[in-house]
Amino acid sequence: MSKQIPIAADDILIRAQDTPNPLAIKFIVNFSLKTAGNATFTNKEQCGELPLAAAMFDIPGVEQIYFFQNTLTVTHNDELPVEMVKEHVKAIIKTRLSVHDPDFESLDDQKAKVKPDRTHLSPELQAIEEILDRTIRPGLQSDGGDIEVVEFKDNDVKIIYQGACGGCPSSMMGTLDAIQSILRNELKNDEITVQPI
Repeated sequence: MSKQIPIAADDILIRAQDTPNPLAIKFIVNFSLKTAGNATFTNKEQCGELPLAAAMFDIPGVEQIYFFQNTLTVTHNDELPVEMVKEHVKAIIKTRLSVHDPDFESLDDQKAKVKPDRTHLSPELQAIEEILDRTIRPGLQSDGGDIEVVEFKDNDVKIIYQGACGGCPSSMMGTLDAIQSILRNELKNDEITVQPI
């Protein structure tokens, strides 16, 4: 656990930003929320010793939260009006940031430590990951989301959308088509299909 630095609520600046997913709101904060990597939580129990994260699930309708650098993306089911969700999230950030540890490790972080690095992946999967790192992931991450490649078999790439990308109409249409076109073009293989799971 990192050493906590006292943060006054008045020093915390938060900007809410819409994302391509109408049910996801990205909050940009002037302090780090996740020092390394990213983290996705889909329920309060997954949040462990993270009061800032856990409190988000006390907001009616919140279904997922995603941490990346100094951003927090909250996906909700429209149970509350968007402006009310924004106000609740901002209030939680202002009251819980002083006890938040941006160096926290999520279950994904812990799994990543035991996973083999990409040099142990098939050459095809290594190439797919490199292409996504270079072309697709930066845009998704800037909108509060990400993508994970689960499998590549028989020219079929299976992916999972993370953060704001999960359930987003854009990810199911335009982004999916873009990923497929880029992979087909860069790998010189018109048989590649991309499927979200």
